[in-house]
Amino acid sequence: MDCGAGTCLFPLHRCKTIHLVRHAQGIHNVEGDKNYKAYLNPDYFDAHLTPLGWEQVDNLRKHVHSSGLINKIDLVIASPLMRTLQTAVGVFGGEGYTDDKTDVLPLMVANAGNSFHGAISSHNCPPIVAGELCREHLGVHPCDKRRSVSEYQFLFPAVDFSLIDSDEDVWWKDNVRETKEELAARGVEFLNWLWTRKEKEIAIVTHSGFLFHTLTTFGNDCHPLVKKEISKHFANCELRSMVLVDRNMIGSEASTTNYPGKIPSGLDKPSDAVDENVEKQGV
Repeated sequence: MDCGAGTCLFPLHRCKTIHLVRHAQGIHNVEGDKNYKAYLNPDYFDAHLTPLGWEQVDNLRKHVHSSGLINKIDLVIASPLMRTLQTAVGVFGGEGYTDDKTDVLPLMVANAGNSFHGAISSHNCPPIVAGELCREHLGVHPCDKRRSVSEYQFLFPAVDFSLIDSDEDVWWKDNVRETKEELAARGVEFLNWLWTRKEKEIAIVTHSGFLFHTLTTFGNDCHPLVKKEISKHFANCELRSMVLVDRNMIGSEASTTNYPGKIPSGLDKPSDAVDENVEKQGV
């Protein structure tokens, strides 16, 4: 029986749980929702969160803690843009940062990105890593162009930027827009890349366009309502949990829960083998 017939069955060590999060409301969203051309405005370069966006962050943070999800997440991956980094550290970071903890770097310094928000601690929270593959639709829109990594490192000291090769943004072009097909392919590449990570439960803070075009490539063999659950547009600061399955042996992890049996060794011929033998002998 394959997945086309309904229920699917996969080995647990071939699965990861991913928690997909769209960033909270950014300044570009406010005008962009009214007029799409507003996304071309250079004033929205690397757009930061609005006050409402920070409220959305606080609400999602409360949910992540009250549901116990914060205790399950092994890693947070964030797109290296201001609004996604602010969302990631606000939702999954520690409590407010105090200077008396000199051995603990802040995830975010106070007022990073004109946030009027206090510093956020990196104490007692999952590691947060920035990665380019989960960036928003590349090109033309200034809101989707990132700052230099060195500037981000000053604003987000405890975020790991080591996966990013270039200090300056060499991916974004002012006159070339990434096609939807290219964006979807990059999204699939990102999901495949997750199998190079040892972490089993990962939160990903990214963007509406990235999520929509990536996820619409999945679920075509599912019930239409399941397909819709997978691929419908995300609201600001929405979180959806999904299972990522390695059906093509991309990863190489061994199971941590399987047990080989027959220890100590002994006779263990299954009962149905006896039935088969009886049938062969015509008894």
